[in-house]
Amino acid sequence: MPDLDAYLEQHSGRFESELCDLLRIASISADSAHRGDVRRAAQWVADQFRALKLDVELAETAGNPIVLATSAPVPGAPTVLVYGHYDVQPPDPLDQWTSPPFEPTVRGGNLYARGATDDKGQMFTHIKAAEAWIRTAGRLPVQLKFVIEGEEEVGSQNLEPFIAANTERLACDCVVISDNSQFAAGLPAITYGLRGIAYYELRLAGPKQDLHSGTFGGGVANPANALCAMLSALVNERGQVQIPGFYDDVEPLTAREREAFGRLPFDEAEFMRKLEVAALAGEEGFTTLERRWARPTFDISGLTSGYQGEGAKTVLPARATAKFSFRLVPRQDPKKISAALEQRLRALCPPGITLELIDFHGAPGIVVPLDSPYVAAAQRAIEAGFGRVPVFMREGGSIPVVAAFHDLLGVDTLLLGWGLDDDNTHSPNEKFCLADFHRGIKASAHLWHELSQIKKS
Repeated sequence: MPDLDAYLEQHSGRFESELCDLLRIASISADSAHRGDVRRAAQWVADQFRALKLDVELAETAGNPIVLATSAPVPGAPTVLVYGHYDVQPPDPLDQWTSPPFEPTVRGGNLYARGATDDKGQMFTHIKAAEAWIRTAGRLPVQLKFVIEGEEEVGSQNLEPFIAANTERLACDCVVISDNSQFAAGLPAITYGLRGIAYYELRLAGPKQDLHSGTFGGGVANPANALCAMLSALVNERGQVQIPGFYDDVEPLTAREREAFGRLPFDEAEFMRKLEVAALAGEEGFTTLERRWARPTFDISGLTSGYQGEGAKTVLPARATAKFSFRLVPRQDPKKISAALEQRLRALCPPGITLELIDFHGAPGIVVPLDSPYVAAAQRAIEAGFGRVPVFMREGGSIPVVAAFHDLLGVDTLLLGWGLDDDNTHSPNEKFCLADFHRGIKASAHLWHELSQIKKS
């Protein structure tokens, strides 16, 4: 496909410039103050599709709009649904950014901005791959249906109902998502498994107001002390979650998978060096990759209580809160985990403290089969784009919509990540390697060709 590859090369600078335009839009879905920016990002993405003469709809939901774009059917060829999201995480803490989060900056071959890799940059590769086909061949070799949402970073509450209400419109043969990572720099991967998630906020309340810790300490239950004790009781010193029945439905790793993970070129010392940690931790009896990809975990995401200002203030706080999550593996049910968790917390809560548990969202883990022509097509396309045969891996993060596509549309998902695990996703100085951005566009463009060779009966 020399014309296609030449087009990608000739327009690479414009692709980068356009991505920067999208990255300048502070589409922070978690912050209501940025509601206008979120809508502006949706409109920007919709305009990209309109320029390609696709059938475009800005589908309204109870929250942020979903951009739906569809190309013409191609008789005999598969229909492919491409999912992505235009919303981003809050950029805090701002003082840790080297350059402002919504002023895209290139340093050392990387593009730094909030959303660069999660998911604006990766999602955008598929739009530009579609453009290359339309501009050089006049049409796409497969029918593409794009579903680009604006609430992924806040739990995608409105996406599953949208899919359920539009199963005929969204009918396809496979789904493509690029919202994850390669195995390592220069080593692309196809991700065949994701962990699920169950995310909560725990609120504890004690006295009617903050108290003097000297006058009242020792006589009144301290919500901050209680919070620390309760959270620490949820995991033991061996890294095992202490909730009744938590492991009952855990799908164990097969010997074949453990052997395959062990063959991957993973260097623990280099991993620690990148993270600037002196040691690794986790559940006993498993390797670092096994713990990250295929074992359930418990992690605290935020703690708030008492005095947080400069200097000392001897206060016994009236309130304490924590935000935390469990990463789940296939067959674990988030609803079952929630019920067991609340029962465990109420048993741990000391007298004089009241608790409220808020269940934000949950999604199951998933593993997709590797013995399909769609996976084989993705292998060939990635090799064309990156110059190397991809490896197979699982991923510790969660993409809840993968399970929804499987359950509601009856199709599996190709998880083709162009990012890297040090892209600072959800952290300050988020980045996307520009070389991988362009390799991702090329791999995507070749993917449409490779998938078109799969003839439908």
